[in-house]
Amino acid sequence: MPEARLLPLLRDVFGHAAFRPSQEDVCRAVARGEDVLLVMPTGAGKSLCYQLPGLARGGTTLVISPLLSLIEDQVHKLRAVGVAAERIHSGLDRAESREVCRKYLRGEIAFLFIAPERLAVPGFPEMLAKRPLSLVAVDEAHCISQWGHDFRPEYRMLGARLPLFRPAPVVALTATATPEVQDDIAKQLGIGQAARFIRGFRRENLHIEALPLVPSRRGEALRAILAPEARRPAIVYANARRDTEVLAAELARKHRAAPYHAGLAKDERERVQMGFSRGDIDVVVATVAFGMGIDKADVRTVVHAGLPASVEGYYQEIGRAGRDGAPAHAVLLYGYGDKRTHEFLLGRSYPELDVLMRAHKLLRHGPMDRQALQHKLDLDEETFERTLEQLWVHNGITFGTDDDVYASDAKFAGPYAAQRAARFAQLSSMVRYAEGSGCRMVAMVKHFGDRNDSGEGCGICDGCDPDICIAREFGAASAMEEEAAGRILRELGGKSRSMGQLARALEPLARDAFGHIVDAMVRAGVLSTEVASFEKDGERISFVRVRACEGASLPSASPTLRVARGSGAKPSAPAPAEEKAVRPKRRRGVQEDLSQLHGALRDWRRQTAKSTQVPAFRILSDRVLDQIAEARPRDLDALRACPGVGAAIAKKYGGAILELVASSR
Repeated sequence: MPEARLLPLLRDVFGHAAFRPSQEDVCRAVARGEDVLLVMPTGAGKSLCYQLPGLARGGTTLVISPLLSLIEDQVHKLRAVGVAAERIHSGLDRAESREVCRKYLRGEIAFLFIAPERLAVPGFPEMLAKRPLSLVAVDEAHCISQWGHDFRPEYRMLGARLPLFRPAPVVALTATATPEVQDDIAKQLGIGQAARFIRGFRRENLHIEALPLVPSRRGEALRAILAPEARRPAIVYANARRDTEVLAAELARKHRAAPYHAGLAKDERERVQMGFSRGDIDVVVATVAFGMGIDKADVRTVVHAGLPASVEGYYQEIGRAGRDGAPAHAVLLYGYGDKRTHEFLLGRSYPELDVLMRAHKLLRHGPMDRQALQHKLDLDEETFERTLEQLWVHNGITFGTDDDVYASDAKFAGPYAAQRAARFAQLSSMVRYAEGSGCRMVAMVKHFGDRNDSGEGCGICDGCDPDICIAREFGAASAMEEEAAGRILRELGGKSRSMGQLARALEPLARDAFGHIVDAMVRAGVLSTEVASFEKDGERISFVRVRACEGASLPSASPTLRVARGSGAKPSAPAPAEEKAVRPKRRRGVQEDLSQLHGALRDWRRQTAKSTQVPAFRILSDRVLDQIAEARPRDLDALRACPGVGAAIAKKYGGAILELVASSR
C-alpha cells in the first residue's frame, strides 16, 4: 500500500523525522490516488506533498511547472537525495530533450518536470501517454485561472491534455489562490471533486506593517529599517527596474547590496542570485522576477518599496522571509502614486473592451493583415499588440498561414471584461489591505479563505501592537484626536457606516488624519471594520464598512488610543510632486523609425509567425526584441545573454537573428 510507505520514505529519502503541519493529510490523500487541490503558502513544504506520495506510488510522476528556475532547483534537490529526476524545457537543446524522452519510455525516470508549453508540441502528449503515469502534479496551478494574479495562456491547454494521462490522480498546488481562483482551478483541470486542503496561511513569526510614504523618502526609510545587522539578509522589492538600481546603489554605501531585474544579463542575474544564496550579498533590491525557486531560509526582512499589484503576489513575496521559523519582518512602503502607476500599466496590458470590439468588428467583414488592421484601428504598436494578444487568448481571433487575422465566432467580450475587471479589483484589494485597520495576518487569512484558522489576532503586526514596529511610529492621542474619536462614535450611533460616508461627516478633518484615528480606534478595540460590496451597472463595487464594537466608549485621555506619528503619519495623498503618476518612459528601440535593426527584427518575426502559424508575440515578445536591438549580439553566447532568449530560442532562430544584426552594422 502506498500509504504505508510514506513515513519510511520521509525518513530514509528526505531525511525528515516527521511531517510539517498539514503535510501528512495531503500526502495520504495523494498516495491513495485521490485528486487534490492544495493551497499552502510559500515555504510551507508543498513540494513534498507530491514528491513523497509520487515515490510511494512508484512509477513516474509528471510535474508541470511554468518556472524554469524552480524546475532546475527541484531536479537538483531530488537528484541530491538519489531520486531519478529529469526535465524538458526551452533551456535544453533538442538532443538533451530526446534523450530524456528515451529514458522516460524505458521507465528510468521517477520524476519528469516539464514546462506547460511542451504539451502544445505535436506528438509530445501522446508520447507521454505511451506509459502509464503514477501521478500528475500541476505546480503554480493559479496560472490556469483567468481570475488569478499570474494567469498564463499556455496553461489553458492542461484541462484538455490531462485526460490522456488518466487514471493517474492529479494534484494541483499553489501558494496563492482565493476561493474564486480555487473553484476555477478545479473547473479548468476537470478535478471538481478533488479533496481541498487550504492550509497554513498564518505565519506566527512574521511581523507585518505598512507605512504610507512618498517615494523620495523611501530610500531613507530603507536605510533605517535595514541598519541593524539582525534585519539582514533582506529582499527589497521595487516596481521598476530603475528603482532597483537606484535603491541598491544607496544601500551599497553601507551594505553588500545588489540590484536584480530581467533587464540584466543572465550571468549578472545568476551572480546576484548565487551570491545572495551563499551569503556573499546581504540585500537584493529586485523586481518580482527575483525569488521564485530561491530556497534561503534565513531571510530576516522583506521590504516592498512600492505597492504590489495584488494581495496574492504580496503574500507570496513576504513568504520568503523567516522560513527558518525565527522572527522576521515584512514592511510595505506605499503611496497614492503607486496605485496610479499600476492602473496605467494595467490599462496598457488590458486595453478597454471597446478597442477589442472595434478590432473584432472590422475583422468580421473579412480577414486583414496586421498592418492594415493596425492602420484602421489607429493604435500605437504596443496597444495594438496587446489588443491582438487579448483577442487571441480569449479566442476572439485566429491567425492564418498568410499572416492574416481572422475573426472567430467565440463569445470573448464577457470573459475578457470580467478578467480585466478582476485585475483592477485585485489592485483595489491591495490598496484596502495597505490602508486597512486591524490585524494584518487575520486579513490575509480571510483573503485566502483558510477555514481552519482560529481568526485570532497575531499580536505582532502594526494593527495589533504598535510598539514593536520597526518602520512606523505611534504616540498617545492628542486632545484634538480624542475629540475626533468621540465624534466618530457619535456619528456611528450604534450603526455601521461606510468609511467614505464617515470621513465626509467629519470634514474638514483631513482624510489622512481621519484614517490614522480610525486605525487607532480599531487597535484599541473601539471600532471594527469589514469589507462589503454592492452591485452597480453589473459591476461589483467593494468598500470598507465601519461599526462601533459592542459597549464601546472612549474615556478621556484614553491611554489605549495610539495614533501614527512621524514617518507613518505622512499623508498618502498626492500632494508632493513625486507622488503624481508618471507615464513610464518608452523603452529604447520601441519606435521602428529610430532603429533599422528593430524594424528588421519585427519583419523577421512577422514572417516567422506566418510560416509557423502562431501569433508573432509567441515567437519573441516586444521586450525581447528591444533587448536584442539594444545589445546587438555578435555571437550565440551574446544572444543567449539577452534576457528572454533561452538555449532553444538561440538554437532555433539564432542564425537568422545574428545575420540581421550583422547586416545592420
